[in-house]
Amino acid sequence: MERDDASNFEQLHDLVADMDDIRGLLEGITGIAAAAMTRTAGTQVECAVTLYRRRRPPTIAGSDDEAILLDGHEQRLADGPCTDALESGEPALLDAPSDARWPAFRKELEATSFDSVLGVPLDLGSEASAALNFFAAGAGVFTGEVSKDAGEFAQVAARALRLGLRIAGAELKAVDLEAAMSHRTAIDMARGIIMAQSRCSGEEAFNLLRDVSSRRNEKLYDVARSVVAGIDGSATSTFFES
Repeated sequence: MERDDASNFEQLHDLVADMDDIRGLLEGITGIAAAAMTRTAGTQVECAVTLYRRRRPPTIAGSDDEAILLDGHEQRLADGPCTDALESGEPALLDAPSDARWPAFRKELEATSFDSVLGVPLDLGSEASAALNFFAAGAGVFTGEVSKDAGEFAQVAARALRLGLRIAGAELKAVDLEAAMSHRTAIDMARGIIMAQSRCSGEEAFNLLRDVSSRRNEKLYDVARSVVAGIDGSATSTFFES
């Protein structure tokens, strides 16, 4: 198992290094998870995951369309082993048909090719939460040993996902900062143009921009861009008369 752990770590590390976005990273993680658990269980296992982040819609991904659909049903119902794993922080197993828990989810499960489900939480800190949802046909697939291996994989996967989230967050902040700087530059340029052509102070120029923004119900940045784009020696004076 140590060799498999090293291989999983390498694959997850490569996923983070090459990721384009979080959804792509999640798809890669669930693919590796499904392959790893299939080897351990000796039968086909699929995996899905739903990632929750503050102020963002949930992101769902999986190794199989049916697994993704079931994971979506579980999140919608807020009922099932994955939901319990998220709430308790501990793995939760549904070994149907003998298990009478989660009746609403079991009804959805009965319409698929899967019979048993294992939910394993990912430790992502306070800013996000997720759990791997493993699916298999037949009961008794997720033995104690398989569940233990799933938990060990989840620990490695959580480290990879935490890193991916930090990278994505840093990139998003960089984009936001770049946009903010672009907005500030346009406003400063427009203010300078107005100051030069109207021979007024910086405060007066900014108030003029703000008044036009309010009167036209346009964003201040859009008004400033119009001033900068329209400068041709006379455009600014006519711009504020309209």
